[in-house]
Amino acid sequence: MRKSMWDVMVLGAGAAGMAAAVEAGRRGRRVLVVDHAAKVGEKIRISGGGRCNFTNLGVSAEKFLGRNPRFAISALKRFTQWDFIARIDSAGITWHEKTLGQLFCDGPSTQVIDMLLRDMADSGVTLWTGCELGAVTKDGDIFRVETKRGVQEARAVIVATGGKSIPKMGATGYGYKIAESFGLPLTETRPGLVPLTFAEQELEWIKPLAGVAVQGRATAGGKTFPEAVLFTHRGISGPAILQISSYWREGEPISLDLCPGTDPAALLREAKRTAGRSQLGTALAQIVPERLAKHLAEVFQERGPMAELSGARLDAIAAGLRDWRLMPVGSEGYRTAEVTLGGVDTDALDARTMQAKSVPGLYFIGEVVDITGWLGGYNFQWAWSSGWAAGQVA
Repeated sequence: MRKSMWDVMVLGAGAAGMAAAVEAGRRGRRVLVVDHAAKVGEKIRISGGGRCNFTNLGVSAEKFLGRNPRFAISALKRFTQWDFIARIDSAGITWHEKTLGQLFCDGPSTQVIDMLLRDMADSGVTLWTGCELGAVTKDGDIFRVETKRGVQEARAVIVATGGKSIPKMGATGYGYKIAESFGLPLTETRPGLVPLTFAEQELEWIKPLAGVAVQGRATAGGKTFPEAVLFTHRGISGPAILQISSYWREGEPISLDLCPGTDPAALLREAKRTAGRSQLGTALAQIVPERLAKHLAEVFQERGPMAELSGARLDAIAAGLRDWRLMPVGSEGYRTAEVTLGGVDTDALDARTMQAKSVPGLYFIGEVVDITGWLGGYNFQWAWSSGWAAGQVA
């Protein structure tokens, strides 16, 4: 075997790439992992505020997007959240559950990176960081990969280079270019799990609300997410908005329920009965944060005392609180997007192996594929599962 010949080359040392490398290495394969970044697993490091939301107890196909989200089922069922939790436990990493089944490390997220690095080392995997990647070609059964350290040859190549999200960490569209160079189709790519922005004329009322958060329910694109909504100086964010951003499309409104689980009509009627001289803004402040209440009072254009508002008008105001329509004009883009929607078309891949159907030995895993999870650990589980699936056969 020539020095530059590898059984498997993994392009990208993120969650999916390292997971695949570990599995291939454990099978006795001669594995090289190459990443242009100086450090591995940066998305792991920053995830969950530095605690790594490494998976979710509620993993299911319904929590994923893509042209064919059911493509993910095979990998997710064969390497489950419980399998990854077992690895976390065996590494001595303690963890806890937050809301909605989200699992976080008790300590820093670097523990997960260290676990993967140890597993790669124990499996005999070679890792090159700070190494730029170039063209990937195939001659017969052998792939040739241009790298900063010279051309490397491999019998299999696993593309785990991620998407376009958070370019300041080195994200590029490199993986998509490889797919196109081999004739694989791509679906439309766009930012996902991202804050939404408003037009300049809307910012006059939004900016004073910056920092205000409310437990709400966001609806768009036929989906509803009941989590926190946060107002920013450019628009809206928070878990509910990040979730809905993956379903929202430009030109469509977002509906916000500002008081889920409560009866705002009853609360307003009670305020009228007990504090008839008070203004609507005062009554609304018993339902939503004060700064937001002040703005909503202006939206409803009611400046008289509560006693003057009819029951029908109170019902209408309550309905407005349950269905406040906002019209974003865009998003913060890939700069702050947690994931990239779209990617390598799953029709071109084998769901069991992640191998390109038309190019034996070429695999695509993780975010570069047209499979995107909800906020809350789902995208990491897709990385672990798809990486595991490719690592079993490459």
